Amino acid sequence: MKAIVYTEYGSPDVLQLKEVAKPTPKDNEVLVKVYAVSVNAGDLHLLRADPFLIRLSSGLLKPKNQILGSDIAGRVEAVGNSVKQFKKGDEIFGNISADGWGGFAEYACASENAFVLKPSNLSFEEAAAVPMAAITALQGIRHAGQIRPGQKVLINGASGGVGTFAVQLAKSFGAEVTAVCSTQNSETARSSGADHVIDYTKEDFAKSGKQYDLVLATNGNRSISDYKRVLSPKGIYVHTGGSMTQMSQAMLQGSWISMTGSKKMGSMGVAKPNKKDLVAIKEMLEAGKVKPVIDRRYPLNQVADAIRYLEDGHAQGKVVITVTQNN
Repeated sequence: MKAIVYTEYGSPDVLQLKEVAKPTPKDNEVLVKVYAVSVNAGDLHLLRADPFLIRLSSGLLKPKNQILGSDIAGRVEAVGNSVKQFKKGDEIFGNISADGWGGFAEYACASENAFVLKPSNLSFEEAAAVPMAAITALQGIRHAGQIRPGQKVLINGASGGVGTFAVQLAKSFGAEVTAVCSTQNSETARSSGADHVIDYTKEDFAKSGKQYDLVLATNGNRSISDYKRVLSPKGIYVHTGGSMTQMSQAMLQGSWISMTGSKKMGSMGVAKPNKKDLVAIKEMLEAGKVKPVIDRRYPLNQVADAIRYLEDGHAQGKVVITVTQNN
């Protein structure tokens, strides 16, 4: 099969399209013929081994798993002996990062628990755009953010992959949502359901004088003091993405602020893929409560270009790879 392989850490230039052996499913695994796979920030962090501590788990000198790509959608090609949930021909989607990644390929293997059936109202490309971004948004908004109906919610980075899902989820939970994004992405935020849009090139949300019950930071490089300023007295700030400085402040200063005052501030860390949350997202997709936003589609042999585009930081929604052999 064809796959995008990297044998050393570095820029997207180190990615190569190669012929590799098609994987064989273990007893609890399914072999998926990949129709589509989305690009995530995690792919970029692993590719560049940034931050450096990633090497402790992914390989000190070179990557142990040489095919990136976590969010896939496709058809079941074969199943292991103990698989009960799926059969050959089922259309499924899920996040395979816990099984060693491997999505930028024509076939991929992963545990059956990494997948659920694809909603019939979604294309393969739309389904591939969902798992990591949507679950990150769900865990940030509902689990860490403890969202409640009627709350005022601010989402910084509202037009990106996580942000577009976060806006839709917050609205589905009954919140009044303010989205922060650039001029060119304002319409994306509005179409996702934001009640108010702040164009950060023209207005500073931290100086508006407004306060919010929940602030979700999915992007940017704002100081934790800026976020603290816009939190209501018992508000919650959740960091899910952005600069390393912003993450460090959320983890260190945020913990101190949470212990010494009524405001709660911290980093959610890396989203934890799990079937329960994926099922919840699937049900929302089927009900039309959320819908993936796709900015660009690339063929498998242009994964490097797709990652470069994502790294530029201006993607509106998700970037998706369409695997040509399946179309």
